[in-house]
Amino acid sequence: MFMVSAEDAAAIREAYERSGELAAAAELRRRFRGITDNGKARDCVRIILGWRRPADDGREDGPPQ
Repeated sequence: MFMVSAEDAAAIREAYERSGELAAAAELRRRFRGITDNGKARDCVRIILGWRRPADDGREDGPPQ
């Protein structure tokens, strides 16, 4: 289990938007060294991309409520 900050999620989204899913998986693996499998990293990227962006109420990114 690991916790993804709003900053981490934004960087992963940016990598995805700039260069695609594999780049986003590489960014996730760079930030979370314990994830060593590209398949698992891509699964995590898809989950993170499915989260809603933060609202203006000050809450951080997270899974849909």
